[in-house]
Amino acid sequence: MSNENDRVREPDMRAEYDFSRGVRGKYAGRFAEGRDVIVLDPDVAEVFPDARAVNEALRLLARLARESQKAP
Repeated sequence: MSNENDRVREPDMRAEYDFSRGVRGKYAGRFAEGRDVIVLDPDVAEVFPDARAVNEALRLLARLARESQKAP
């Protein structure tokens, strides 16, 4: 029978991190409801600091793309 002190810690894990009361997958359901997580590159994140800014820019780009396809 092993105890907590016998567990092997990951090299990047600090000793003060305590996940003993953690719940695996606690927030996984939110992502299964149709939310996609997209990681922005740092240079892009500087320009678009939050989801609202990214969504506005992408909606504008989508509208411009649709309009350019309709133009003769």
